[in-house]
This record gives sequence, C-alpha cells and structure tokens, in this order.
Amino acid sequence: MPIYTRESLENLRKKIDLVDVLEANIELKRSGASYKGLCPFHDEKTPSFMIQKGDSHYHCFGCGAHGDAIHFLMNYQRMNFTQAIEYLASKFQVHLEIADAPQEAKGPSRTKIKEALEQASRLFHYSLLHLDEGRAALRYLYERGFTLDFIKAFEIGFSSADPKIFQAFFKSFSEEILLAAGLINQGSRPFFSDRIMFPIRDLMGAVIGFSGRKYKEETFGGKYINTKETTVFKKSKVLFGLNYSRRRIAKERQALVVEGQVDALRLIHQGFDYTVAGQGTAFGEEHVQELLQLGPQLIYLALDSDQAGEAATIKIGDLFQKQGIEVRIIEMPVGYDPDLFLRQKGPEEFQQLMKNSEDYLTFLVRIRSRSYNLQSPASKNELITEMVKQIRAWDQPLMVHESLKKLAHLTQTPEEMIGIKDQQMPNLYIKRSGTVGQVEVDPNRILEVDLLRWLLIMDNSKFKEIAAKNLTPESFQVPQCRKIFEVYLKTPNNPSLLNLALELEEGEAEAFLNEIANKKVNREKAEAQFIETIQCLLDRNWMTQREMIKTQIQSGQLDEDRVLELVKQFDKIKSSPPKMRLDEMSHPLKEGDQWLN
Repeated sequence: MPIYTRESLENLRKKIDLVDVLEANIELKRSGASYKGLCPFHDEKTPSFMIQKGDSHYHCFGCGAHGDAIHFLMNYQRMNFTQAIEYLASKFQVHLEIADAPQEAKGPSRTKIKEALEQASRLFHYSLLHLDEGRAALRYLYERGFTLDFIKAFEIGFSSADPKIFQAFFKSFSEEILLAAGLINQGSRPFFSDRIMFPIRDLMGAVIGFSGRKYKEETFGGKYINTKETTVFKKSKVLFGLNYSRRRIAKERQALVVEGQVDALRLIHQGFDYTVAGQGTAFGEEHVQELLQLGPQLIYLALDSDQAGEAATIKIGDLFQKQGIEVRIIEMPVGYDPDLFLRQKGPEEFQQLMKNSEDYLTFLVRIRSRSYNLQSPASKNELITEMVKQIRAWDQPLMVHESLKKLAHLTQTPEEMIGIKDQQMPNLYIKRSGTVGQVEVDPNRILEVDLLRWLLIMDNSKFKEIAAKNLTPESFQVPQCRKIFEVYLKTPNNPSLLNLALELEEGEAEAFLNEIANKKVNREKAEAQFIETIQCLLDRNWMTQREMIKTQIQSGQLDEDRVLELVKQFDKIKSSPPKMRLDEMSHPLKEGDQWLN
C-alpha cells in the first residue's frame, strides 16, 4: 500500500469538488445553494439526499447517510481508502507523491502512465471501427457473435500491424512513458501488432493494460498476449471485469468466476454483472483476497469441463473454501464455454445451469473418486485420508467441522472414522495483546475504533455532545484514536477522512482510516450501540485504574502510609463504577430514547 506525502494529500483536499464526484454516480438537481437527489444508500421516491454547494459533506435526511467524497466512494463504489484517494487524484489531476520512494524506483507518474493507456484504448477502438485495416478483425468479431453494441460497450479495439500509425498518434508522449505503460518494446516498436484488443481496467474503470487476441493463424505469438507487468498492472492481483461487477458483488454477496475474458464480458453483457476472470495466469490467493474485499459469501465457478478445467476448479474452490466462503460448481456441457453457451442457448439456460450447480465438496468427492476403487478398503482409506487432510487445512473451524460431517455422509463412512470428534479447534482466546491464529488482536483498539466509527459516520450533534461530556483524549489508549478524537472535538463540523489523514503520521493513515470506515454500521440501533460503546470504554478505564493501583500496592516498594492511602483510594474507586453523564444536555433525552429503556 503506497504511503503518500502530507503535501500531496493537502493538495488533493483543496481540489476535491464533492458535487462533481457525486454527479458522476447519481443524478443531482440544483435547488438554490444546494443540490438534491435520490439517496443511493436506501430506496426512496422523494429526494432527501442533500449537498450544500462548496460543502465537503453530503447528508441524507431519510436514512442518515453522511460523509465526504472518500466516504461516498468507499460505501457506494466499494473502494478502500487508498483506492478512493487515487481515484480522486486522477479525477482532479493531482500528482500523489509517494513518501520515501526509492530513487531508483522513480519514473513516470501513475497518472501519466494511465493517460497513455487511456489514449491507446481510444486509438485501438477507433482503428477497429474506422480503419480499412481493421475490417478483417471486425468481421471476425461479428462472426463470433459480437454485436456493434457489445464492441462499443467494452471498447474492444484493434492494433494495427503498421507501427507508423501508433508512432504518429503517440508523438507527444515520451518513450519513457510508453515503455512504463507497456505499450512499446525496447526499440520503440509497439508491443501489440495486428491483434484484437481488450482493455483491462482497474477497480475504478481506468485502463491499466490490454489483452491482445490474434484472429489470424499467421500472427506471431500465442492466442492471447497481455501487457507486461508495470507499476499499474499486476497480473496476480487484477480481476478482469471487476470494475463492471464490483457493485453487484458487494450488494448481493456473490460472484461468478470464469476462465476467459470473453466469457466474463459475455456474461456481464447478458446481465450476469457479478462475473470476473483471472488475468492470463492461474487464479491465485491474491485474486481471492481482491475479491474478498467486496464481502462475497457465495462463489460460483464456471470453468471448462476438460481435465485442466476440473483441476483448476478444485484448486480455486479450495482457496475460497479455505476462507470460509461457500463454493458451487457450474458444470459446463462438453465442448462449451460460457461465451459459446450464452450465444447458442441464451441467458435463461445459463441461469438454469446455476440453479443445478453442485456444492464444492460433492464435486470434489465425485471427481476424486474416479481415481480410486471405492470397493477396496485400502483405496477408499487413501481417498478419505487425502480429502480429510485438505479439509483440515481450511482456516474456518466451523467450515472444517461441517465439511468433515458431509464428507462422512458422501462417502458412507462413520463420522468417528473421519475423526470429527477428535478435531482440534484452534486456540482462539484473546489476551490483552495477543493473537487469533496469526492475526494480532488488540481489544483496546477494537473498542476505540468502534467508538470513532459511530462518531465519524453518524455525524450526530447529540452523539458529539455525549462523547464530549464523558470522554477526553486521555480516555483513549491507542495513540491514533486519541489523536483522531482530539481533532474531532476541536472541529466545528465533522472532519473529513482526508483531514484526519493529514493529522496522522505518514504510513498509519491509510490502514487506520480503512479500519474505521470500512465496517458497516446498523443505523437503526445506532443510539443504543453508541451509548453501550462509551460505557464499555468508561468501564475499561475504570478497571485499568483499579489494576494500576493494585499493582502499586503489591509492588512491595511503598511505605505503610502510602499503601494505606492507596487502599482507601482503591476502595473508593471500586465502590463508584462509572456512570455516563447525560444531564444538562442541549439535546435532552426523553423517556422514549433507546438508551433509557
């Protein structure tokens, strides 16, 4: 994760126009000095989503949604904090300087590289539709069932075999930029020649590379060639089609994974816009982690039905099951891939394939059983031993337990033979500063981040008054939380995430603000849970104070008078557990308020 300099973020803060950001995603109408629109965060017929011209925050008077440009991109476009920063920098043409970037790693900025790639996409698309040389490629696409609407929707293009066209178009770009973008080889020759071009886009929709498909046998190279890895394009992380599919994946908590880019585009175009594909390499753990950021609970796999496709299905399914994600296998008929199936059978038939999909474990047993004679005790033992080993390697204990039970049922084996009762649960206890598995857990950080989340996301004047009456910055033990609360108290209005980032040290802002802003909040229970969180923090500090006095008393280093004084102090504190101050508030609480019930 890049760490941007404070000066870069300050420049970006000055340039952001919230209305400009919102209008690119939702329809707004001007009403005097404000803008109004239908809230994108809940269903409504009467606009209640408001922004004052020049303000840095939006507010919905219907559901209470509130935030700045970064909040909006994180919650609506499902970006993380860093992605939102980079999107805004690109939109408002602000160069982001990376802090402490190695001198040898410096080169053309990501903005310049993406600009060159965007221009290349326009050139390729124009060449396909308007150059005489592109007619053969266009005819090939038509024969493959690609309509003009499809071609325009995904900006499919054509790279000419004549390098002069490319060179004339990019004469204003330096060789350094074109090399860094992967558009030319050493010697300034275009990297792609005489190929159909599919733009590869990042999560925000910016072009970061290309996949070039040959349409003539005599074209040199493989069937597909991809842009080489650059500072903006990492094949092991890029999921093709994610920019078209991310919102529906996040909303419906499901995704469809296919092998080919054309398969993904065809499915997306036919309404299955929760589809992604790998990027010319094996679908690996980094791809899984990219997808998991959107919170899917169900993954469909629709890979080829040949031996290689089955092996890939087993591997990819295992990666998701390992994370506790349910996987279902769509069995493609022999000789079909999703693209061909949709062209010949239609989306309704593909939907039926999804309904008839098979759960991962049943698929795994069926495929693996082909290699074993289940009538032989020794062979059956070998199969089950292999599968138990795979299942026990998964990270989620409940997933392991239930899968072992299902394995016993599928193979008609007694559960005790599978070793379910002997299953060792991982050590999940939490100590003051410990770990859960390999993940560090700090209860203080969790509690304090929860409180800040309520304050920053709800932006409720009543919440702010309650927090100010009961807490001070010294109430926080985590330094970053203490700093954010201090900034929050002294800011008349709710501070933006970018303003908070400027208050934190370089290197800690991105991860910490992601932690605060990414977790969902239940607005219907906001008041009760906010009060409960403050009370927990007060109780925590009360217990900490008692423990500190007890430690002093038991140290053996104090005289008798001092010990007696501390004992009295301890008893006084122990007999006076903290109670929240809700008196003399400018927003008085009524009997019906949730936290009084």
